[in-house]
Amino acid sequence: MPLPLSAGRPARDAALGCAVVLAVALGVGRFAFTPLLPMMLASGAIDIRHGGWLASCNYAGYFVGALTCAAIAVDHAKMVRVGLVATVVLTFAMGVIDAFWVWAVVRFVAGVVSAWTFVFASQWGLRRLAELGAPAWGGVIYTGPGFGIVVTGLIGAAAGPLGANATWIGFAVLSAVAGAFVWRTFRGTPQAAPVASHRAPVATAGAEAGWLIVLYGLPGFGYIITATFLPVIARHALPGSIWPDLFWPVFGVALIVGALLAARLPLHWDNRTLLAGSYVLQAVGIALGIVFPTTAGFAIGSVLIGLPFTAITLFAMREARRLRGERAAGLMGYATAAYGLGQIAGPLVAAPIAAHTGSFSIALWIAAGALVAGSVGLMGVAARHRLP
Repeated sequence: MPLPLSAGRPARDAALGCAVVLAVALGVGRFAFTPLLPMMLASGAIDIRHGGWLASCNYAGYFVGALTCAAIAVDHAKMVRVGLVATVVLTFAMGVIDAFWVWAVVRFVAGVVSAWTFVFASQWGLRRLAELGAPAWGGVIYTGPGFGIVVTGLIGAAAGPLGANATWIGFAVLSAVAGAFVWRTFRGTPQAAPVASHRAPVATAGAEAGWLIVLYGLPGFGYIITATFLPVIARHALPGSIWPDLFWPVFGVALIVGALLAARLPLHWDNRTLLAGSYVLQAVGIALGIVFPTTAGFAIGSVLIGLPFTAITLFAMREARRLRGERAAGLMGYATAAYGLGQIAGPLVAAPIAAHTGSFSIALWIAAGALVAGSVGLMGVAARHRLP
């Protein structure tokens, strides 16, 4: 299904604007920590346990932010602007402060902000595209985190001599410039638009919404161990290789491709089935890095984890809109909160196991198993609650 270029400049601007916002809020606000973690470990600023705690503080903030979205009755576009400014300030703070407990607070608040920005940018963007009759542009929105990951990953790989503090400050400056380019796009929340495709009956929608929240939490746990520790894991498996710092940008490129491919899938396909298939892809990608801890194994694994990463988000947010229509922000928030719980648990499980055994393998197998369980659960829900 080709992108509806006939929708014109408004659809393009809305999609690209949201993509830039997610690149800043997620690609920098959340995931810049991944390429900078090896620098922080090498400098002695933190150890692997403290790195796991900082990651979990960020994910705990993400959980709190997502959980409170339903209670926030502020214009979506205004919340997006607040998120851009806050991400710049918090990223800059990471570069000028050296106290672990302050870092923990900053990472927690950054998590809250990234959740708010993600949910409200998603709702604003998908609503705007529905109004313009251009839902296929939704995939472009979710390329944003991929672009953020690629840029921060490549800069992080090249900025070793500068140190983590200078790189954090550089990321803040880049985020400010990117935010300035799209600032005018977010001038108000669009008018409500009809929800396309099959709307579930109220009773069925309630049951399915519960399952969506529960089962959307499992990939949060499934991917986050790799997303947090990939450069560290790869460096341990491939000492002296130049590749470990590049697997994270490879993940980001795959994420971009996956988001665009997901947008081209027919809109009438069952989102739950698409989610189930995406979970399996990520499970296989995780397993490859364990079974084949080689350059090829990590590279292919990074691609398989990255391809469905934001496609999962796109399918889940579309499913939320199918179930709740224009009142989907609350369900999006609760589902994102469940995802956040999985992310909190991931580093807390992985870091102690790695510190005790000297390997992330056990934790990664647990993560892959969680993804498979989620896939089975989604297929069961799809079989029980078939689309009309």
